[in-house]
Amino acid sequence: MNKNSIIFTITITFIIALILVLVSFGIFYKVSEKREELSMLKKGMEATNLFLRDFKHHGLTQELEEDLKLINYSIIIDPIQQRKILNNPNVKYVESHTRGRGRMKMQQFSLVNKYYVYIQTRRGNIILENDNPSESYRGTILIIFAVIFLTFVFLYITTLKKLRPLNTLKDKVQNFGDEEFDISCASEKKDEISLLANEFDKSAKKLKKLKESRNVFIRNIMHELKTPITKGKFLTELPQNKENNSKMQKVFYRLESLISEFASIEELISTKKVLQKKEYHLTDIIDNAIDLLMCDENNVVSEFEDIKISVDFKLFSIAIKNFIDNGIKYSPEKKVVIKTDAKKIIFENIGKELQHPLEEYYEPFFSGENVKSNQSFGLGFYIINNILNASGYKLSYEYKDNINRFILH
Repeated sequence: MNKNSIIFTITITFIIALILVLVSFGIFYKVSEKREELSMLKKGMEATNLFLRDFKHHGLTQELEEDLKLINYSIIIDPIQQRKILNNPNVKYVESHTRGRGRMKMQQFSLVNKYYVYIQTRRGNIILENDNPSESYRGTILIIFAVIFLTFVFLYITTLKKLRPLNTLKDKVQNFGDEEFDISCASEKKDEISLLANEFDKSAKKLKKLKESRNVFIRNIMHELKTPITKGKFLTELPQNKENNSKMQKVFYRLESLISEFASIEELISTKKVLQKKEYHLTDIIDNAIDLLMCDENNVVSEFEDIKISVDFKLFSIAIKNFIDNGIKYSPEKKVVIKTDAKKIIFENIGKELQHPLEEYYEPFFSGENVKSNQSFGLGFYIINNILNASGYKLSYEYKDNINRFILH
């Protein structure tokens, strides 16, 4: 274990505290034992004095036995029973003394939580047995110690459990330098360490989102710039005249527009951008989307009503552009039909049914089996989903009679 770690420090602290508690209880236990012993010695001396006073003048009488019973002592005179007690290996002698110039010897001893007084006289040997010894508190002390010990152990284990997320955080932080943000260390607990882990988890997810946005941004640039660059290269090989120069100028406008579009997409994906929504005619948005795509207008069949929708013009045009692009790209007829049904916007194209649930296509760089690798980077639906979510729209999918229908509502 690392000597500089918090867990090591806490462990040492708990051990020291436990040792101090153990020593304290040991001392307290010994003091209690000694106090109990002194109390029984005092009672033993009281019983001995009573016995000797009456025994000296009257001998062993019924009255003496009754007086001893009043202080919870009984007389054992049977030699066999006396030897059985005295020869027990568990006998613990406490005190002994002599009276009357050595004519009388007395010994106090304990056996199995009972106290005895052994008196040797010229008339015979007597054992006084305490029939009701004072209540011992040593058992209670041991129980209290056991409870405190178990409490210490419980607190130690609980503390280590609360510190466990720190080890997880340490391991996760070490991977941050390699841009490994796909981690999970969230906790439902409310202590400070768990709250720290939750904040770290949120930060990791934000960084993952930023990394994902960066990848989308780069891939999208590679994909979208391909068409205008190809057209530009083609135009450079044509004779320089007014018409070709105008087309070349449009290519540069398109490149400039794409850069602006990429910046908008990156900002939307990587941050919680507040959209500037206004009411626009659907015709204007679709015309702008067709211009962005630089496709032939004959590829788009318009069968929609010119309804008004409240959206961010630039971003919603990008989403529409991706719908049109997918419809043309994956249709044998290279056509997409745009319809409306009340406030719903519908995109239809003839083609194969999606091979996976629609939600799976929302993942960046995901492509179905019916998509050729040179056709798409798998970003279209990812971009669409982010824009629609920000715009308050939902997307559903239907397939019937060899027609794909994507419905915005």
